[in-house]
Parts: sequence; structure tokens; C-alpha cells
Amino acid sequence: MTSLILRDSAKIQEHDNERINRKRQRAGKGPIDPLFSMEDVEAVLKQLQPVPYNERVEVAPGMYAIWSEAGHILGASSIRLIVREEGREKTVVFSGDLGPKKAPLLRDPKPFDQADLLFMESTYGDRDHRPKENTIRQFAEIIHSTLERKGKMLIPAFAVGRTQELLYHLALFFRNKEFEKFPIFIDSPMAIEATKIYIRHPELFDRETRELRKDHPLHADLSSVKTTASADESKALNDVPGPCMILAGAGICNAGRILHHFKQNLWKSQTSVIIAGFQAYGSLGRRLLEGAKKVKIFGETIVVRAEIHSLGGLSAHAGQTELLEWFSRIAPSKPRTVLIHGESRGRIPMAEMIQKKFGIQAELPSQKDTFEL
Repeated sequence: MTSLILRDSAKIQEHDNERINRKRQRAGKGPIDPLFSMEDVEAVLKQLQPVPYNERVEVAPGMYAIWSEAGHILGASSIRLIVREEGREKTVVFSGDLGPKKAPLLRDPKPFDQADLLFMESTYGDRDHRPKENTIRQFAEIIHSTLERKGKMLIPAFAVGRTQELLYHLALFFRNKEFEKFPIFIDSPMAIEATKIYIRHPELFDRETRELRKDHPLHADLSSVKTTASADESKALNDVPGPCMILAGAGICNAGRILHHFKQNLWKSQTSVIIAGFQAYGSLGRRLLEGAKKVKIFGETIVVRAEIHSLGGLSAHAGQTELLEWFSRIAPSKPRTVLIHGESRGRIPMAEMIQKKFGIQAELPSQKDTFEL
């Protein structure tokens, strides 16, 4: 999964950098380099090697690492570093992105119990998610309604994690005869490859998913799913009549093929847009959720007649209660705690809760701040 994500990131950066440098050239400015290139990625990938969960691995002289399940996406990990220097030993823990408990496909996060310094995510430090069962029922109701009016269901979905979770729920809908099968298109080359990786690694699935696979594989329930890897195949979806579902990137509606599908379908009243993830302030997805009547896509004004839905319980991040539960295991060691990966709306309430419940004053760093043990 790491190679897939890094290569995609490098491709996007190189593409964006070319556009930026064209603007700089027209302004009489010199070119700039991307943060990293595909050449850098390939050099990094040569250095990677797989490691087991929960085993101590020497990563440098005097430095050992232990990886633990984070429950965010397949293979996601929290990391504990044990560092020895001048006769002293200190432990640094990085939570990484923590997933919710009882998420389909994935095992629950497994917290560490000791740290001197903790860097912890705080994406949803201010709130809990909607109950999962309510979200799944809402998802089924949206599908039923859109099938009745023969519309298209457009889902801006993250290629890694969210797409596979949605396919999981669709597989169970079909297995349980919730409704008859209908055409589903995975319109994302990255999501297609990520799904193949998930299928190849059932040993990382949770117990419930492994039990479901004993009867027959989940992907056997998804016979109506088709992939559209090429740009031409993606464009051809404009001519596919509803009802159908299209899962396309990007998950935060800032780029990618979903924008083309929005342009072709937002103005149609039979269309349903299903937002299944966090949408940043000011983003197109956020504006749609806030009830925008018109939006601009590729410079063209598009009226919004589609039904816009939010599936609030499908986040791949732990909610506030789950974050505090994860923290409670490490809290007795009184770690110096640094809250990262969160907007102020998440970090500040999380810091207040940590102070209230555990008597630990969490730090809220700014960019380029440094920490020394």
C-alpha cells in the first residue's frame, strides 16, 4: 500500500508543479521543484522491508521500533520508538491515524501503555461519529430512493480505505437481498489497485470479516461491480443510464474524476451525491453539504438540483471517545503529549478533555516547532 500511495502522491506533485512553473515562467520567475519526485519514491521503496506487528526491530544503532495496529487503513500502524543515548533510554510514541473500533474489514487499534513523549492525532477530538448502524441504514435508504427514480449515485471516495469499506457494505446488502444488484463503477485507477491489495491480504482482516469469507469471498457478492481504469472508460460513464453508482476520487472533492461526474450530473434532480468523508472548510464538498445552490466546476457554473447526503458514521478516524479511550492506556505513564493532525476545532477540545480526565497539559504545536527530550 505504501508504494501505491507514494507513487500517486509523486505523480500529483509533479503534475501540479508543472502547472505552477508555467505560471511562474509567464510571471518571469524561475522554476521550483516538487517536494519529492517519482525518482525519490523509487529510491525510498528500495529501502523498505516488511516488519511484523508487536515485535521489537532495530532500525538504527541504539534505536528500536515496535509497530502496533492502528485500525485506520490496511497495514496502518502506531509506532513506538525506544531510543538509547548516553546511557539513558527514552520512549517516543506516534499514534498515526487511529481508526474507529469495530470498523469493517480492519482490526481495532491496539494502544501502547508507556511513553515519555507522545505525538497523537486529533482529527475528531471535538466530537463522536454517528452510530455506524444508523449510517448503514441511511446508506440503504438513499440507494433505495435513487434506484426508484433511476438516478446516478455519485460518491467521492478515498481510494484507500473508504472505497473498500463501501464495497463491503454493498456486498452485504446484496448477500442479504436488501435489493437487486445494480451497476457499480469504481472509477479510480488507485482505488482499483488498492482493492486488489485488500483482497490479497485477508490475514489483516478482523474476525467478523474472516467469518463472512468462510461461506464465500465478499467480492463474489459484487458481480455487478466494474472498473474503469482509463480516461476513455471514465468518460463513457456519461452515457451510462441510471440507476448506477460511481465511486470516484478525490474523496475531498478537490480534484480527480468525481469533478467531471459532478459537472455532468449535479444539475439533474434524479442524481444523489453521497458524501462519505470529512470535507475541509471551503472545499466543494463542504459547500455542497452546506446547501450551495450553484457551484463552479472547471470555470463553469453548475446549478445544484441533485440530492446531497452525508454519511457521517463512515469516518476512518476515531471519534473523541475512542481517542480518549486509546489515550487512557498510555496516560498512567504521564507522557509529554503533543496533539497533531487536527484543526483547532479538534485539537483544543481534545486538549481540554485530556487535562480534565488525566491531568495532563497537552501541547498544540505550530509548523516548524521542535521538541526535545
